[in-house]
Amino acid sequence: MSEFAAPMPVLARYAVMVDVGYIYAAAGELLFGASARRDYRVDAVGLIQAVTKHADELFRGELLRVYWYDAARDRVPTIDQRVVAQMAWVKLRLGNLNARGQQKGVDANIRADMEALARHRAITDAVLIAGDEDMVPAVEAAQAYGVRVHLWGVEPPYGTNQAERLVWESDTVDVLDSAFVRPYFARNPAAEQARPEVQATVPSPAQLFGERHPVSRPTGPIPRSPHLSQTGPMPRLGPDRRHVEEAGEHVAHKWILTRGADNIRDLLPGPILPPVIDKELLVEAEKELGQSLRPYQEAREWLRDAFWARVHREFGIGVGKSRG
Repeated sequence: MSEFAAPMPVLARYAVMVDVGYIYAAAGELLFGASARRDYRVDAVGLIQAVTKHADELFRGELLRVYWYDAARDRVPTIDQRVVAQMAWVKLRLGNLNARGQQKGVDANIRADMEALARHRAITDAVLIAGDEDMVPAVEAAQAYGVRVHLWGVEPPYGTNQAERLVWESDTVDVLDSAFVRPYFARNPAAEQARPEVQATVPSPAQLFGERHPVSRPTGPIPRSPHLSQTGPMPRLGPDRRHVEEAGEHVAHKWILTRGADNIRDLLPGPILPPVIDKELLVEAEKELGQSLRPYQEAREWLRDAFWARVHREFGIGVGKSRG
């Protein structure tokens, strides 16, 4: 009687599908107690590489690609998103970011891609990093085509940050703990400095209403404080120069990663930046700082000078200051 050898394990072909809004917000909450992106910076390239390596350790097979689902205003990618889009084996998928900072179309992109990959038998397994219950139909559809769905989540500081039904429907569940995500997240120093100011200047409802005592109304004219301007509102507190310069260098670093030496001619002859790049620098810096620089001409000059300083160190190009 002949003996049959045990079958060899089937090699997997898998895709990693990342809801960027979820992983950023969950990691920010875990590490800093903050979910707004302006409160921290993310090394997206390092994070993608870490996620890819973790998947490679768990699956015996071939990575199809990483799908990176994010959002941008009018679907125009930011500098960070352009860096991600140029990575090998990574597909950037953008939804729209509305005026209130809400992502639109991201969940639909994930569902469409997962179902299409499963229907065309392009994958045997899908790693899904997400938390929204809206992902359940996509999971069920992929499983109906024979795909195994592995749900990964970020360790919650308390409770849960993933829908219970999504956890139930997935084939396996894994957790990325604080030690995994911490190397790729750093608190934004500008947001850190701004936080105490907001707490000091914006009283809580309890402060406003909890200790209110009745007072008698004055019958005469109310005297004007000598410390208040007689001609207009109080002057604005300008941005911190060090934080502005840090933002300028950071944006320059990302520009270099995105465009590289081949496009340095776009900046020349200097020191005046081309209008398109100057606007991009201002918008990206304001996002990092969490405040507008447009009322502060001197701060915009600091920003441009810091941008040029970083470019000069990288390419050895001598340029002057942005001020005439």
